[in-house]
Amino acid sequence: MTTPTGWPHGDLESRVRFAVEEVRPALQADGGDVRLVRVEGSTAVVELHGACDGCPMAHSTLAEFVAERICLYAPEIEKVVAE
Repeated sequence: MTTPTGWPHGDLESRVRFAVEEVRPALQADGGDVRLVRVEGSTAVVELHGACDGCPMAHSTLAEFVAERICLYAPEIEKVVAE
């Protein structure tokens, strides 16, 4: 759920899901995809699909794009890992 300004609010998992949904279109445009598997304490576990799976740039995509957005909306998340 978002506020009128578009900033997500709610529980931790809702904010992480919002961030993941926000980055999905960019990944899908390049033939990839991402989904949230679970939130465990301060760690978000995601799964990369499509062109992202096995891509040499997947680590960079995860660290610099997906994790950055998740941590923006859910600063309680200290680590984002791919399963």
